[in-house]
Amino acid sequence: MFKHFKESIFVTILGVILAWLWAGHITPSGELKTLFIVFFLSVLEVTLSFDNAVVNAAVLDKMTPKWQHRFLTWGILVAVFGIRFLLPVLMVSVFSNNSILNTINMAFEDVSQYTKYLQDAHLPLVSFGGSFLFMVGLSYFIGKDNEYQWIKPVEKLLSNIKIKFATPFIALLVIFTIGCFIPTEFKLTYSIASISGILIFEIIRFLSEKMENAQKAKMVQNGATGGFMMFMYLETLDASFSLDGVLGSFAISKDIVIITIGLAIGAMFVRSLTLLLVEKKTLQEYVYLVSGAHFAISALSIIMFISIFVEVNEIVTGISGLVFVGTSFISSLIENKKNPKRHIKQID
Repeated sequence: MFKHFKESIFVTILGVILAWLWAGHITPSGELKTLFIVFFLSVLEVTLSFDNAVVNAAVLDKMTPKWQHRFLTWGILVAVFGIRFLLPVLMVSVFSNNSILNTINMAFEDVSQYTKYLQDAHLPLVSFGGSFLFMVGLSYFIGKDNEYQWIKPVEKLLSNIKIKFATPFIALLVIFTIGCFIPTEFKLTYSIASISGILIFEIIRFLSEKMENAQKAKMVQNGATGGFMMFMYLETLDASFSLDGVLGSFAISKDIVIITIGLAIGAMFVRSLTLLLVEKKTLQEYVYLVSGAHFAISALSIIMFISIFVEVNEIVTGISGLVFVGTSFISSLIENKKNPKRHIKQID
């Protein structure tokens, strides 16, 4: 197990050293408090993204070792610096009409103003993330005859919906319904962000299916296979998952350096957990885990939409995901005890 987490341990050690040095530079004698904040942010990130790791593993299992390695190397750079640092900076830059360099400078020197602009970006961020994740969760169930159904009445009902484009239609219906309660001055921002989430999901899924079919053809011919669109899908999924964590982290600390370090450590452990799930064939062994993760994703998307109107504590968000994933894990254990032969076959 150590080999899966050695990079995460290295990043943790490096992060702790950087956080200690930064805290000593900014607020002398505040090192221990800073390290506690980093630890809390890391745990929060892992808690919020555990279901993300399960879904990542399901997609990563279809990718070649080369693209798996790229996801765990290039992907972590995108996840840490692109999503957890540059994405909030970009959003603040848009809403403050400042250049990116001036916005970065604001993040370091005028944290209160930076936080204010970030809060102004809350609506489009959660609208986009909520609609994208809603599509992720719904598309797993709609019209799909999945072999293992965890909450059978719900999954069977959704699997019987065989209408083409049912998933985006339902998502648009939900978005339109929520939009009826959005104040008039924010409706356009909400609509653009929400519909963008649906469109980006559909574009990535369409291209992924095309490339996956091409890969299968190459495999038949013993050719090399890739996974660029799957890589892009995972990165977009990770971005959507991280939005609530990035926004919520400013309630814990206003220091963008400390926030980035804490979330980076957590993101790295999520990557390592993903790799462990793939190599240990955990998803094949615990058959309801993927279903539970997609229920958790659906719940997270609903929470994101709720957060448009009322503040939702990140701990509540994290617990809701852990409840779905944890319960589906326990259900898988019970199923394996009922059918030990199938359990042994899956491990083999």
